[in-house]
Formats: sequence, C-alpha cells, structure tokens
Amino acid sequence: MKKLTALLLALLMVFAIIGCTKPETPENPDNPQPVAEPTAKPEEPAPENPEPVEEPEQEAELVQQSEMDVMLLASKTYDKEATGEGDYIDLYNYVTKVLGKKITLDDINEYPEEGYATIILDGKEYILGLDFLTMAMVYNNEPTATYPTADDTYAAWWRLYITRWNALMPEVPLYSNEYYDFYNSKIKGVEEYPTNPYWSPVNALIDWSSEKEDNDIILGDTTELTGHFRVPAFGKSSPAASDNDIASLVTGLDTVTSTKDGGYVWNDIVVAEHTQEYDADGNEVFTIKIKDDLKFSDGSKITAKDYIAATLASLTPVYTEAASRETSGLTVLGWKGAYQKYTGPDSEEGVKYLAGIHLIDEYTFSYTVNADYVPYFYDITYAAFSAQPMAAFLGEGVDIFDDGEGCYLSDEFYAKNEEGKYVQAIAINKLCLDTSAENYAAYPWSGPYVVKSFDSVDNTAVLELNPNFKGNYEGTTPKIQKVIYRKYVEETVLEDFKAGGIDVVKALSTGAEIDNAMKLTEDGSVKYSHYSRAGYGKLGFRADYGPTQFASVRRAVAYCMDRAQFAKDFTGGYGSVVEGPYYQNSWMYKEAVKQGMLLDTYATSADSAIEVLEEDGWVLNADGTPYDAEKGGIRYKAIPADVASENDKNYQSSDGKYKTVEVDGNYLMPLVINWFGSTPNDVSDLLMTAFKENDLIPKIGMYVTSTLGTFPALLDELYQAPIYGYYAGSPMYNAFNFGTGFSSAIYDFSFNMTINPEMYEDYTQYFIKDYADIYWYNK
Repeated sequence: MKKLTALLLALLMVFAIIGCTKPETPENPDNPQPVAEPTAKPEEPAPENPEPVEEPEQEAELVQQSEMDVMLLASKTYDKEATGEGDYIDLYNYVTKVLGKKITLDDINEYPEEGYATIILDGKEYILGLDFLTMAMVYNNEPTATYPTADDTYAAWWRLYITRWNALMPEVPLYSNEYYDFYNSKIKGVEEYPTNPYWSPVNALIDWSSEKEDNDIILGDTTELTGHFRVPAFGKSSPAASDNDIASLVTGLDTVTSTKDGGYVWNDIVVAEHTQEYDADGNEVFTIKIKDDLKFSDGSKITAKDYIAATLASLTPVYTEAASRETSGLTVLGWKGAYQKYTGPDSEEGVKYLAGIHLIDEYTFSYTVNADYVPYFYDITYAAFSAQPMAAFLGEGVDIFDDGEGCYLSDEFYAKNEEGKYVQAIAINKLCLDTSAENYAAYPWSGPYVVKSFDSVDNTAVLELNPNFKGNYEGTTPKIQKVIYRKYVEETVLEDFKAGGIDVVKALSTGAEIDNAMKLTEDGSVKYSHYSRAGYGKLGFRADYGPTQFASVRRAVAYCMDRAQFAKDFTGGYGSVVEGPYYQNSWMYKEAVKQGMLLDTYATSADSAIEVLEEDGWVLNADGTPYDAEKGGIRYKAIPADVASENDKNYQSSDGKYKTVEVDGNYLMPLVINWFGSTPNDVSDLLMTAFKENDLIPKIGMYVTSTLGTFPALLDELYQAPIYGYYAGSPMYNAFNFGTGFSSAIYDFSFNMTINPEMYEDYTQYFIKDYADIYWYNK
C-alpha cells in the first residue's frame, strides 16, 4: 500500500444537527426499509387561554442505499473537491469540505443491534460507513461531555467501526490463537527479554546473546525472500514479511521508534531536541535536531540531509517512474499539485521546492503537516524518519537546498537520458531491486546489522554486525555477531530445528505442532515463550465483484460455518474466535467492551443464512423463475444490466458448472464462491470440510469450488495482478484464506475503506466500498 507512516491524511468534520426523534430502525442494515411518516392527530378546539406549544420535531428520513449503489460508481463521476459538480462524493469528505470541522460523538445516533450508527444531515439520516468511521477514529478526537478524553473518543469511534465491520463481515474470522516461540537454549536472554505480539524475534534479538561457536543466530520465515532489503515495499502493494524483517535490522536510528509494547516514542539516542507546534495557518510543525555523533556502517557521519533525502526523492515523478507507482505525500505541506508535479528545470507544472520540509542547519530539519490533516491521534508518527544515505536516493553529486520556501534538489536529479527516461530513476530501481553483494555494499547501512550476502537459490540472507550502530531507543547494541535469515518449510520446520538448521521457530499456532515442539524442551536444549496472538486467521473475500460483493453472501457464509469448532480443531485448544479485526488484549477493545460494544456472533444457522440471502434478492433460479427451497439447487440474484460490470457479467464457477446468464435485460448471478487456498496449509485442509464440503452450503442454495496453490499464486489472484507472475488476467476467485496481524499498537485503517477512485487501488482493504459512504448529489 502507498500509505507511509509519516505521510498520512487527516480530515475533520462539522455539520449542523437538526432536532429530530430517532426513526424506527430497519431490520436489515444492508437493505434499510422506508421509515413511516408520523400519523397526524385530528385537530382539537383551541383553548381560551392557550399555553405556548412547541412545534413537534420532525423525523428524519433514513437514506436507503445498497451495494447496487456501489456498482453504479463505475459509471459516475467522483467529486474530489466537493464542488457539487460531480455525481457523488464520500460522505466523510462531503461533511468535511462543505460544512467545516466540528463533529462530536454526542451528535451520533447509535443502533447497536442493527450494526450501525447515523448522523442527521439536511433533514436526512445517514448511516456511517467504514470509511467515515475509520477516518473519524483517528482524526476526530475532541473530548465531549460523554467522552471526556481523546482515548475515550478514539475507543468509541473504534467501537462503532468494529460494529459496522461485524455487520458487513468483509471477511470471516476463523480463529485467534496463542503463539509459541521455541529457541535453541544456546540463545541467551530470551527469558529476560521475551517476544510478544509487537516485539518479534527480529526485534528482541538486540537484547540476546549467542553461545554458539560462531556467535550467530539463524532466523527465518515461511515467506520468500526477494532480496529487496533497502525498500521492501518498492513497486509492490504488499512487501514480503521476510524482507521487512531484514529491512528492520539494517535500517535504523529512527527519530521516532516503536517500543516493546507496540507504542511509539521519540528516540533520545538519536534526537537531541524536538518541538511540536502549530503555525499561524494551523499547520503542525515538527522541528527535529539530531545528535552530531551518528554514523553509518562505513563510519561516515549522518546529517539532517540523510534523514530527508529519501522522502524528498520518493515524492517526485522520478521515483514514480522508478517504482511504476506514486508514493503519496498527502499530508506534507506543498506536495499535492505542487512538488508532486515538478518534473525538472523545464517543468510546466508544479514547483521545485517542498514547502513541508525545511533544512535548518547541518543537523536540524523540520516537517510540516498540512492544517487540513491535523490533529491526528497518532501524530507522533508524522515525525518518524530513518537514516538513509543521501547519495543512494539522490545520486552522486546531487544536493539538497533550502532558500526559505522549502527543500529542493539539484537540477541533475531530474536529468534524462536519450530515451527520455530519468537517469536517477534507473539508479533508484537498481538500488531497490538489485540483489547482488556489490549493490548491497554500494551504500552504507544505519541499522544494527549490514547485509553481506543474499542467495536467491537457497533463500538465505547473511547479516553482520554494524560496529558503528549507536543503539536502539534504550541504548542497547547487539551482541550477536551474525544473523542468518532463511526461508523454512512449515511442514518440516521442527525437524530442521532439531538438526540445527534454525535457532528460533516463531509463532507456532496449531495444537499438534505446539505439542510436538513441547517434547523438544524436555532435555533442556530448547526453551520457549508464548503470548496471545494480535491477529487472526480468516476466510477473506474480494468484495468488489461476484456474489461476495454483497454483505448478505458474506454473512451467509459466516452463519454456515461452525467457527468455534474450527478454532478448536485448528488450535487444539490454544485459541478462540473473534468477531472482528481486533486484538482482545488491546486497550481499545477493553474500553469498547466497557462502553457496551455489541457484536453478532453469527451462531451457526442455515435459517439465518437463508433469511439474509432472501432479503437481499437471492430468490431466483437460472431461468428467472422464483427459487423453490424445497427443490433446492443454486440461487440466483438479478443484477440490472446498467449496473453490472464486465466481471459480473462474466462471473462463473471455476469448474464452469454455473455461469451468470442474461434474462429479460437483467444478469442473473449464481450464488457461487470460488475459493483459492494456499498449500501446504492446515487451514486449507480444514476449510475443505468446514467450508467447501459443509452440509449447510448446498442447503442454503450456495455452491463452493476449491483450488489450491502456492501462497504467491494466492496473492496474485487476490490482487488480480501478476506480482509474482501467476495471474493470467481473468478474475476468477473471490475467497481466500490467510491471516491478519497487528504488528503495532497503532490501529489506523483510515483510507483503507475509501470509495475515492483515485485512492482505492493503492489503499483498499478487503476490496470493499461501503455503500453507506456514498453521498449522492442527484439522488
């Protein structure tokens, strides 16, 4: 995803609340029913001395929308500036840009049993969608009479978001489990400095030591190593976990850093002074002075330019050409439409300087967040910068200047070759993608380790100690000389562990593998630690085409599955079920429970599944006649021709047995889910019986197909893009099993539920567009 930790959008809202009584709530949040107007009482004779009588409050009309409205968006115009000239805008931005910057939780009407909350706007009542709630969660934390602190308001918005999520069920959580990490007993310090959901072995090893002969430690992961350790996300939507692990070991000296409990703090080892204030225009300004004794791995000194160079480069068209995708700088003052569009000395658009970054002196710089994007609940992360050698991203001889208007780069940075390509774009591409030892050695590193080699055949990287690393935020420097990081095979990892092929087996989660690993601890050669997982395993969906774009279908799947039994079978008793995207030990979950959060547990019930399907129009046979549950077969839903996408018109089961058909001007879509499962994978094995061969699936009129393949192939089908070279170009699958983890205590999904077409491709989670987030101008 494009979203950068320090480059986040913040928007606030205001609107006038019109006095009203709450309307009767609809039974189904996905298909709100009309609200009856109050019946007028017959007129009575006026009294001789009438008392003043207040006019009765008018009920607001509940705005009724559905996924059909989402399907219309493809042929409509998005009004990004809220001018009123387009067809639609997201409700959050309409409220923000048109009506101002003040809205409080005290203005919200809550309907927890129906799974939504609403606002009153111009005499109409609007359901708040996923985008609205995730944005408000982090950007609207002004205390209220009901919620007196920012933490209280955050938890309340979070509760409303989780409630809405639970009602729409964009994915089905299957289990949340205990994680067990097992260690070679020659790795010391594990008991004193254990891992936790936010502090993995890669983080924790800085406090450990090794009694192995070579003073090394062998770590690993089940994901492929690509060797892209400078910028793991370069050119990708989702970087590999293994590449991220290694990048965290070789890039460091952050100004703001994560802690062992998942929070963020100023790094006093790096930062000499810092200020955080607002200027006269309401922009938030962070001024940071780094210490003058910081060094890269080659001994060269680190200055302020090394903290801002990568950001300055990444926000230019040069970097966009290199990565084939734009890095967003939405929150940086002066990026959008200005620095963003500057292409060099002959540029006809934009400006050469970035107003939001200033170079003050050799060791001091400032970063300014546009007033439109503050305050932000996690605003400390705006000031998070890492040390990266300036020449690596700018090129030799290119420098950074600041004449008072903001930082800009030498004209040479924008130089082009005879083919019209940016010369530095080619260099940046090589920097980020070349996996040769020569490329790793071309520029120094700032983390506790440096990359010495990478073997793409063995999927192994070797890192060695950086003697010039000053320490982490606690001042700790590593004692282990060498880190060997390799891919391992999940099915044989315990044998590999026993043979010495790996020193740490992390995050074992199934009952069988935990029980087997426990046997290795009996002679004292193996130690372990465990903690509750901050995450969950799931059946995910593509929520933008086929049957799974409809909440009724996703909810029906949840009703058909016995998730409690699934969790028990998979975890062997080392886990439980969650009802949404949360970590049960997180502070906001505990606070939301105190506030009375009410979630649907989706108790297994074919009747409940059928009910939600029929309410949503899955009531036809393939020929358009009414579906007869007694006769059975596959249900169909009519999609009007003017809203059906090409993907919907061509949708069919992966085995070709059922297809979308055109009948009387409508497209009848079969209730078919094409599931792609990764293999080898115990979850996939369990889903064969719990999902595909589930007796309730045919009973409700649904059909499930299954295809198994590698995890990279699964990701290609999920993203509908040949990232790993597997996707053939034809959308087919709309259900996938994988996991979600919360690696930080920061919980921010703003932009991830957007309906803005300019942001959707790069930010979307679940490929969902919540119909409640649409504000129509002409409906």
